[in-house]
Amino acid sequence: MTDRVIELIALVGSLREASINRRLAQLAAEKAPEGVHVTVVDTLGTLPFYSEDDDPSTAADAELNSGVAQLRGVVGGAGGVLIVTPEYNGTIPAALKNAIDWLSRPYGTGALQGKPVGVIGAALGRYAGTWSREDTRKSVGIAGRVIEDVEFGIQTSALGDAGIEDPALVEQLVAAVNRLVDEVTVSA
Repeated sequence: MTDRVIELIALVGSLREASINRRLAQLAAEKAPEGVHVTVVDTLGTLPFYSEDDDPSTAADAELNSGVAQLRGVVGGAGGVLIVTPEYNGTIPAALKNAIDWLSRPYGTGALQGKPVGVIGAALGRYAGTWSREDTRKSVGIAGRVIEDVEFGIQTSALGDAGIEDPALVEQLVAAVNRLVDEVTVSA
């Protein structure tokens, strides 16, 4: 019997190179349990804005952007998705929302269809990005299967000297990833 590797995709909502959310996604990949491979996708800013005129599922003469096709392929082939998002002006970053729009199409058969999705993140404010995570769950919930108890938010303004590598934070991150893996395993 061969051991099956569970593939997770981590979508990073921040475009900033030194983003704490990017580092959080990378840490999730590094700390993933044995038998779990996490691929971090941090190129959401390169996707064109979603338009039905550019989507072959709604416009017969449209040609799918290669970056969108690649994203749909990796997400569609994964067992689950971990979204790591900051909060911009109280909600989802535009690049992340745009990626969700592309991944939810074609309606009913998009790359997120029925796929377990967990949402975590870090933000400056005292609510640790709660609004962004809630809005992301709402948006993803139209096309995917949101795992509500994958809940983890970091208030970046309150991080100590260890930063996101604080053992208590790492433990919470690992618990969130493990919970998502549990759902992927049940879905398989």
